Formats: sequence, C-alpha cells, structure tokens
Amino acid sequence: MEVFLKIEHRKTSFFTEVKESTTVLELKRIVQGIVNRPPKDQLLFKDDQLLEERKTLRDCGFTSEVAKAQDPAIVTLAFREDAFLLLHASPFSCPLIGGVLKNGLDFERDLEHVMQ
Repeated sequence: MEVFLKIEHRKTSFFTEVKESTTVLELKRIVQGIVNRPPKDQLLFKDDQLLEERKTLRDCGFTSEVAKAQDPAIVTLAFREDAFLLLHASPFSCPLIGGVLKNGLDFERDLEHVMQ
C-alpha cells in the first residue's frame, strides 16, 4: 500500500509517495535526490523519535490508514551538523539554593505551610 509523507526541514516542506514496505534508508535515498545530501548526513524523525534505517515505514507506524494523500504523515528532516539544534533544555522547576528558591520564596516556610 502507498503512504503519503510530508517531509519538513525548517521552513521547507516537500511531499512524497512511497510504499509501506520502503525502508527508512530507501526513503533517505529519495530525499537525497531532492536535497542533494547523502543518506549518512540525514536524520529522519517521527514525533521526535529518530527513525532507524533498517526499519520499514510500516515498522515505524506509517501505514496507508494514517498517511493519506489528503492528510500526509509528517517526517522531520535534520542534517547531522544541525543535530545539536534538536537538543533543548526546558526548566521543570525553580532551583533550590540554600533552602530558598531562586525566585525568592522560602522553601522550608512554604513547605511547613502546605503540610499544616
């Protein structure tokens, strides 16, 4: 069965149609014909998950039911030299510095208040 993919790299997108049995490496060769970059320099992602070259698109979750012509599945393309841009840190909480939160709140006082 055919799957329809929208391949995105930064602000550029292009579409391709391939079989579910196509391997990720074969997809990279198709992409090579468009972006003129060898497969070894390409990183392909589905939902922030790196796709393994030896797997088929079906193995990666791309099926004709989820990758339709009117609603193609999205594959994100990055290049090896840009890989560090994919890493980003998001703070989950305010760091504790000497019993006082960085934002000026007193951790022990506020904890006692919550525990009462």
